[in-house]
Amino acid sequence: MNKTKICITTLEYPPDIGGVGESVHRIAQMLVSSGYEVHVAVFRSKQRLVDDGSVRRASCKTTVQDGVFVHRIKSAVRDDAQEIHDFFSDVYLHLKYLHQQYDFDLFHAFFMNETGYVTTLLAKENDLPVINSVRGADLHKHIFNPKNHAQITWVLENSNWVTFVSQDLQKRANAIAPSVKLKSSVFWNSIAPINFTKLRTPPLISELSGIIIGSSGRFRDKKGIEFLLDACSELSKKIDLTLLLIGNFVEKERKYWQQELKQCCLGSRLRITGITTRQEALAYLPHLDIFAIPSVTDGCPNALLEAMLAGCAIVGTRVDAIGEILEDGVDGLLVNPGSSAELKTALLSLATQPQLRKQLGAAAKTKAQQQLHPSIEHQNWLNVYQEVLESWEYERTIIQRLFGSENFSTDNFNSTYFSAVEKVRGQGDV
Repeated sequence: MNKTKICITTLEYPPDIGGVGESVHRIAQMLVSSGYEVHVAVFRSKQRLVDDGSVRRASCKTTVQDGVFVHRIKSAVRDDAQEIHDFFSDVYLHLKYLHQQYDFDLFHAFFMNETGYVTTLLAKENDLPVINSVRGADLHKHIFNPKNHAQITWVLENSNWVTFVSQDLQKRANAIAPSVKLKSSVFWNSIAPINFTKLRTPPLISELSGIIIGSSGRFRDKKGIEFLLDACSELSKKIDLTLLLIGNFVEKERKYWQQELKQCCLGSRLRITGITTRQEALAYLPHLDIFAIPSVTDGCPNALLEAMLAGCAIVGTRVDAIGEILEDGVDGLLVNPGSSAELKTALLSLATQPQLRKQLGAAAKTKAQQQLHPSIEHQNWLNVYQEVLESWEYERTIIQRLFGSENFSTDNFNSTYFSAVEKVRGQGDV
């Protein structure tokens, strides 16, 4: 029996660094284990330019990673200032070639802004179902670019199903395209079990003193790190502490963060590891007294799930999945985003109450093990795929029965579907 072929499009995939890439890898493995043939097409507009002035042809390099066909697409570089529409045109053609070669049954795009439009357009032109997965910045940030608004709205309206990692994101999508209410679902990312005892203790730990407050990730505007700097600067006047930032600031915001770091007055109490491997970043977590995630917006960050699994006492903000997963006073402390004062109060509360830290950390670990286990996310994805594929086949059958197979197309489907359904209901099941 032929396997159902899924084509996932994404901006990153391991060994690329990033939360979306980790999520796509995890989901691809789930689908492979469930009997699907999975293809992942990787591309992003940042790759359309080169630094050395060289030129190149468009290309697509295919490898197999852990049973997944990975297609890395690069656009052509023909001049020093390649336009974005040239990039997407090249990507579209390579996706089209891949479809001609493999004959996909369903497309699935992660991130609305870049992958969503190209993927949805190709799917609709080939009368195939398409799932779009909103991850965070696509609707929290890129939607405010007027050039993106119409495109994102079109993608939402033309998706067969849309998934979200937080209710906040779903609420915003519903405001932009009300039809999303009828074809969407919300579920969190998951975290696989990690044996932290087998991870080597990073040497930097021996150099840290006092209460160790940590945060991890690629630090940029949405992460709210400036509020954590403010809170820790004030808190350091009362208690001995070290603020450990596991990761580094994104390059394009470097000037801003250099200014923030200079003004925060933490001095040697602030340590920044720089970019690390995931294993090294995880190894820091059991040694933290408090894990802080002061995000302004953040989807469903893997950093939160990792800290929960490590049994950290967590201070988070009431945004996206952070505020949905953590229950204030039960398995973490929650503060409003953008409030250095609230953050300081919560950190001080944990810093001065070791028993509370232990209690909240244990509860967070239990929740991660029970409610954020991969088996739960796995079943959620299987439900989405089954719903989309079965609904698509049913809809095709309706159209083919009433109008003939030669008349079925995405163009006529929307205008005829609801009247067709009523006719079929009058005739009995197809």
